[in-house]
Amino acid sequence: MQQSKRYPWVVVALLWVVALLNYLDRQMLATMRPSMQADIAELQSATNFGYLMAIFLWIYGFMSPVAGVLADRLNRKWLIVISLFVWSGVTFAMGYVHSFRSLYLLRAIMGVSEAIYIPAALSLIADFHSARTKSLAIGIHMTGLYMGQALGGFGATIADKFSWQHTFQLFGLAGICYAAVLVFFLKEKKEPETTQASAISQEKPSLVNGIVFLFSNLYFWIILLYFAIPSLPGWATKNWLPTLFAQNLGIEMSMAGPISTITVAASSFIGVIAGGIISDKWVQSNLRGRIYTSAIGLALTIPSLVLIGYGHSLFHIITAACCFGIGFGMFDANNMPILCQFVSPRYRATAYGIMNMTGVFSGAFITNLLGKSTDMGELGKGFSMLAAIVLVALVIQLYFLRPSVKEYADTN
Repeated sequence: MQQSKRYPWVVVALLWVVALLNYLDRQMLATMRPSMQADIAELQSATNFGYLMAIFLWIYGFMSPVAGVLADRLNRKWLIVISLFVWSGVTFAMGYVHSFRSLYLLRAIMGVSEAIYIPAALSLIADFHSARTKSLAIGIHMTGLYMGQALGGFGATIADKFSWQHTFQLFGLAGICYAAVLVFFLKEKKEPETTQASAISQEKPSLVNGIVFLFSNLYFWIILLYFAIPSLPGWATKNWLPTLFAQNLGIEMSMAGPISTITVAASSFIGVIAGGIISDKWVQSNLRGRIYTSAIGLALTIPSLVLIGYGHSLFHIITAACCFGIGFGMFDANNMPILCQFVSPRYRATAYGIMNMTGVFSGAFITNLLGKSTDMGELGKGFSMLAAIVLVALVIQLYFLRPSVKEYADTN
């Protein structure tokens, strides 16, 4: 089955579900705080809740480069299976916690296990797909993340009907079962038969050589910065948009959670598919096609952030969230494909792991900062100020990123 033309899309379909569970399990906590704070008093403080969300990001960030190195050197199928099994077990265990300290520890463990997934998954998809389908394949995979984010918004709704404990237990068990499915159906990409000289060039890279190659590449530094800056509003919407919706619209979190997450996720779904299709076609006639597609998406997020921060009507906030989702989706779908234009296949997982680290650290920083802003009553102002930072990233991208090939070949 692995040799068939359909299997690259089977890989996308299998990993789509894993992506959904990846974001679902981490996102539920963002909307279930009102239900949980009755049993865990420390969660009544938005600052403490910010610490809880940030510990996941800090651990996730530190582990991301390690995850990338592992994915470039080990069997990616088993990395994905083990990662899913562990974080699902953690989610299941969160249904039994009774203290903030236990919850804090489990979120840290989840950060370790979830960090393993993205570099392995994206590099596996990139290896299975050519330049003609790469952005679309990765974009479709990204819709799984957005669907998980959207369903995570229902955490508060399910918790209101049953309990927050049962919610964690249910979704944790689902992930454990799906890990067993992947054991049988997910395959690692096998390289075609090669000559002895080619085989030597395809040997697994050493850690030192990989790091030296990446950090001696000026374009990688630019991509790193370009990826990190938009991560600020990206993580801000994931962790604090439900709270902002509840505050600005004066509604309960059980309503604000689903409205905010579904709005951004549904529009991001449109953005990644459109961004993937446009990018794959544009790059065939213009080497900067992926750069321009990503830039259009990023430009859409700038006015959206201002309106999200200062809008107080349902129409204004929903419109802004939809515009943000479409733009961020177009940006998201093209990060790995853009990386493929500048970095050898042998180092892509390592490169994306480092990129993920910088993006997540940005997220941890903004999560803590917005937690304090929430306690001060200035959450909307914090969102709107991110627009200026994103504009800087857009200018850097358009001026500096100039690829010379559709996809970097493994010739090193």
